[in-house]
Amino acid sequence: MDRFAELLAPLSLGKLEMPNRLVMAPMTRSRAAGGRVDDLTVQYYAQRASAGLIVTEAIQISEIGQGYVQTPGLHTAEQVRAWRKVTDAVHSAGGTIAAQLVHCGRIGHPVLYDDGALPVAPSAVPSGEQLFTPGGMLDHPVPREMTADDIAGTVADFAAAARNAVEAGFDGVEVHGANGFLLHQFLCDATNRRTDGYGGSIAGRIRFTVEVVEAVSAAIGPERVGLRLSPGITFNGMAESDTADLYRALVRALAPTPLAYLHIFEILTRDVTRLVRDEWPGGLILCPHATTDAFPATPETGAAALREGLADAVALATMWLANPDLPARVRAGGPYNEADPDTFYGGDHRGYTDYPALDGTA
Repeated sequence: MDRFAELLAPLSLGKLEMPNRLVMAPMTRSRAAGGRVDDLTVQYYAQRASAGLIVTEAIQISEIGQGYVQTPGLHTAEQVRAWRKVTDAVHSAGGTIAAQLVHCGRIGHPVLYDDGALPVAPSAVPSGEQLFTPGGMLDHPVPREMTADDIAGTVADFAAAARNAVEAGFDGVEVHGANGFLLHQFLCDATNRRTDGYGGSIAGRIRFTVEVVEAVSAAIGPERVGLRLSPGITFNGMAESDTADLYRALVRALAPTPLAYLHIFEILTRDVTRLVRDEWPGGLILCPHATTDAFPATPETGAAALREGLADAVALATMWLANPDLPARVRAGGPYNEADPDTFYGGDHRGYTDYPALDGTA
């Protein structure tokens, strides 16, 4: 339909060639037993290969980077082989796919780690949140403050995971700097109380994120790298006091690195989105939730953001979850399947690979 012409136009972001501007946003599904994806995950992503770009669920870069049960990793040879089946299937269906790389920082728990270690964070500030386990909810503990060696090792882990992603066949990677996870914890003054070169001023707080992005870019080429940010978000106990100044400084520090894109997840922060758009010289993907508190974002809100010039592409989440053939439905003007929240996390094929396409097939 003409009113969605912007969404259906092709786009190049760095090395990523996109047949349309409908990005599948990263969505945790908690179906990776033992940290490995399986054949059901292969089917799930292949079904959605008509996306301009698929960004996977968050993939932990190391064991200590895990924050939830049954989430996948990309730090062992076995995990790389498992993800290769996914990328091969997506490419066979004509799709483009990027791996979202995450370290959850304080959003973790000793039960997730073989050695029972405490989760790590920029400072020993607890999240106040809980971990879901099959046996019940567990309070996040007070994390261990990272040493200089921990920081250097984590930067190296991100770079190694990026190389693993390329080995696994991914077209690129997205560094997760949002939603209250480790990079965001360094950025935020409420969670980063360090007095060394990685804390204090805005220049200190953005340093870790810049170093991670630069290391990943050096490992696989910046034209294959994106960074996700969520200015002002309060998930996972976050509270920024200087959002506009913080993200202005971060974007300016990143500008010399020709990344494929920045990916902004917004919660009623359209003013900061405009700020980032003005400051950032490269491609921008927007997950648009700014003008209303109604969720989820829709093709209509996405097309409006593109027409306004706020972004080059639009990431949608639950619309993709429930509509594996979303571009075809947008082109036809609907109808759209409704997502079932009861099957978002964990479980089997139900609510995962059984949403019907327009032609009635699953």
